[in-house]
Amino acid sequence: MPQVAPSILAADFSRLGEEVRRVSEAGADYIHVDVMDGFFVPNITIGPSMVRSLRPYSKLPFISHLMITHPENHVKAFAEGGSDIIEVHIEAEQDLRRTLRLIHDLGKKAGLAVNPPTPVEKAFPYLGEVDMLLVMSVNPGFGGQKFIQDVLPKIGLAKAEMARLGIRIPVEIDGGITVETGELAARAGADILAAGTSVFRAPDMREAIEALRACGASKG
Repeated sequence: MPQVAPSILAADFSRLGEEVRRVSEAGADYIHVDVMDGFFVPNITIGPSMVRSLRPYSKLPFISHLMITHPENHVKAFAEGGSDIIEVHIEAEQDLRRTLRLIHDLGKKAGLAVNPPTPVEKAFPYLGEVDMLLVMSVNPGFGGQKFIQDVLPKIGLAKAEMARLGIRIPVEIDGGITVETGELAARAGADILAAGTSVFRAPDMREAIEALRACGASKG
């Protein structure tokens, strides 16, 4: 069964600390923090100071998903702010191997994100250097978008390449995740479901998380 990483992009920003505490107490496995700079994607969200402010509200691992240009200039601030896993995009302008090494040198786990139009094979040369692979199931920039089902084969391709290399790293999927699309993603092999609206806007947050975690439970 997959783990659940609620994305705080869908939380109530007027009481964000309490939202992080509430989703942690509801049984989440991670806190997924979407960071956007207005350049790499057309939206602007939060920075490392906000991660630092939110850190006391949860003991869960924080995944900082950096949808920003030149992430190598910012990973240190996010590491010092309390991020446990720092995800950077293969499409961002950067010396990717240097950035991944920098994240590890800071004592953090490194994740590599792949946008919907990008072939997942572009991530294969880096699989031995990352701790997580993020498959985007929407074009990044805004929450509440429709799930792009065509990305699902990327999960199986990545898992097959990992098996060939003799490594195992979790695959996270992010974008448009509901119980229905989470079921498809889990059956395709996703290990972590990053879900925003379907968790934070649910009448019962714990029930929503448990429903997502049950996705793929009967896969053969």
